[in-house]
Amino acid sequence: MGKGLLRVGLLAAVLALVVAGSALALRLTAGNIVVVTDGGFSPTTLPKKKYAPIRLHGWGKIGTADGKVPPILDTITLWFDKHGEVETRGLPICTPAKLAATTTKQARKLCPGAIVGKGFGKAVVVFPEQAPIPASSPITIFNGRKKNGNPTVLAHAHLTVPSPTTFIVPVEIEKVKAGRYGFRTVAKIPKIAGGAGVPLYGRLSIGRTWKFKGKTLSYANASCPDGRLQAKGEFEFKDGTKLNGTLFRPCKSK
Repeated sequence: MGKGLLRVGLLAAVLALVVAGSALALRLTAGNIVVVTDGGFSPTTLPKKKYAPIRLHGWGKIGTADGKVPPILDTITLWFDKHGEVETRGLPICTPAKLAATTTKQARKLCPGAIVGKGFGKAVVVFPEQAPIPASSPITIFNGRKKNGNPTVLAHAHLTVPSPTTFIVPVEIEKVKAGRYGFRTVAKIPKIAGGAGVPLYGRLSIGRTWKFKGKTLSYANASCPDGRLQAKGEFEFKDGTKLNGTLFRPCKSK
């Protein structure tokens, strides 16, 4: 593996509330809170010992058993399968300063070469004695500057309700030694509408290719040595509730 490569598995889980309603979806519950998680990658047939380009995707939501607005999500911590890698050699970077106070269109125009993923998110803003206000935004994932020698991404969103606000969430892809897992990310969810906003839904797709020194490189790559890739997640809410779960996805070796 080259110096510019750092192993990461199932990178789509970075910055996503990855949720789906399929039979393979992972449903987590604690009291009244319900989180359903799912995600995938393509192609699913991969080399056994070498790495090959993949594209990752997922979508998701947070809800409650009784249909009420859930507590506010505070932090998402994810552990990733070690049988993967992310490549950043020759890939442009973007910075929080460049993205500050930008709309989605402006941000994507300022750092087009650094975009490694796109998605969409929904929230609801709940003020006292008012009906809930829906809020939504496209999500853009940019390649960021390395931190502690590790790659980072910047998640950008711009809400227009209840007032125009830009959100930039930096996430470091940290090396760990935890059995099956080789990497961890911790995403702190920013306050929406001064703390009145509640994240409900998100979808995300990650993957891109580019030319560097005559070679075509891919941001997300993986191998399939034992028939599966997996990730583990912890969702922590403002009320102290924590939900944990592990997601497995099959793959075929070639």
